[in-house]
Amino acid sequence: MTTGTDRRDAADEAARTVQERWANFHRYGPWGLLAVGIVLSVATARVVGMDRLDWYLFVPLSVAAVALQAWWGRAMRTRPGPSRAGVLYYWVRWAIAFVGSLTNPFYVFYAACGYFDIARLVPARQIRPGLFAAIVVVAGSQSGGLPPGDSSGWILFGGLLAVNSVLVGFMGHINNKEQEAARIQIETIDELARTNAALQQAMDENAQLHTQLLVQAREAGVADERRRLAAEIHDTIAQGLTGIIAQLQVVANAPTLDIAREHLDRACDLARHSLGEARRSVHNLSPAALADASLPEALKKTVAQWSVRTGVRADFTLTGTAEPLHDEIEATLLRIAEEALSNAARHAHATRVGVTLSFMAGEVTLDVRDDGRGFDPVALPARTGTAGFGLDGMRARAERLAGAVTVESEPGGGTAVSARVPLVRHDR
Repeated sequence: MTTGTDRRDAADEAARTVQERWANFHRYGPWGLLAVGIVLSVATARVVGMDRLDWYLFVPLSVAAVALQAWWGRAMRTRPGPSRAGVLYYWVRWAIAFVGSLTNPFYVFYAACGYFDIARLVPARQIRPGLFAAIVVVAGSQSGGLPPGDSSGWILFGGLLAVNSVLVGFMGHINNKEQEAARIQIETIDELARTNAALQQAMDENAQLHTQLLVQAREAGVADERRRLAAEIHDTIAQGLTGIIAQLQVVANAPTLDIAREHLDRACDLARHSLGEARRSVHNLSPAALADASLPEALKKTVAQWSVRTGVRADFTLTGTAEPLHDEIEATLLRIAEEALSNAARHAHATRVGVTLSFMAGEVTLDVRDDGRGFDPVALPARTGTAGFGLDGMRARAERLAGAVTVESEPGGGTAVSARVPLVRHDR
């Protein structure tokens, strides 16, 4: 995959190659064009009719041109841009080419150097006059030499002068556009490189943020698991101990030995059940009642045991078509039912309790209703560190599963606890 840095390096390499080739042309090109002009002029001397005066001019001009090129070859190393020396070199070279073209039109090759290097030699204000001077020499040679011999020659010279001016202007325009395009391309590549660098920095920052989020998620998971474990202990061991204490209190005041033994047996059963729950909680925190039974069966058994333990009539009802639910869904609903029953036993003084499990489209609801003394939900006291989890614990359990718990109650009107959770089927 080619990156912005790779494209930038390729562009730099191409630019260096072009610059090196132009540097070689500016160094050796005038020598070559001078040699071509001299050789062609000597070869065509008889054809163009060079006389003795022409030769008297041609030879010293050629020697002067060689000397000029030799001097400029050393001077250009310290004067890479427009300078006074460059202006002197350009106009002296043009003068030599102009006079040389008067002796032989083929000497014009030396004047053509100005088309290529004028921008490197003279300041911007002299570029157009310098180019026009070079065009005059070229057009004059193309028309048969300067000055033209008659009016038709002047017309031809004028036409060639116009054509060469248009061509040079057009080529200059194209060259400027190419330079502008190259500049824009380089700027675009630079911008792409900066964008890639910023993107890489953003990716590095995102990676660091991701690491921080993972750490925070682990910490949040630990805290959530602690709350869940506390709720499990409250729903199992704490409630079991509460039941044992209640049974032992009945034993202390039992009128007969049979009644005392009955309540002692219940206390022993609760102790064994609490011990099993404690071992199970350490093992996998899944309710023991769900180990070998479905949620409806576990709820029915839990309601029946609670009724026997408290002496309060309690009924379980199933509506809809029961389906195997995800383990977490079943555990949550069972724990909410246990907590609601525990609250009813401690606070409601009810004579009847109804537990309903309803399977609906995409949702499972658990309703626990009693006919007890009720309370004002708005006037509930703030939970203290020594109180049970109660309604807060039930709500927290449901909310972990994107569910909710609502409570409806009024003094003297009983209480209804309703838990709603998504219907998530068993994943096996």
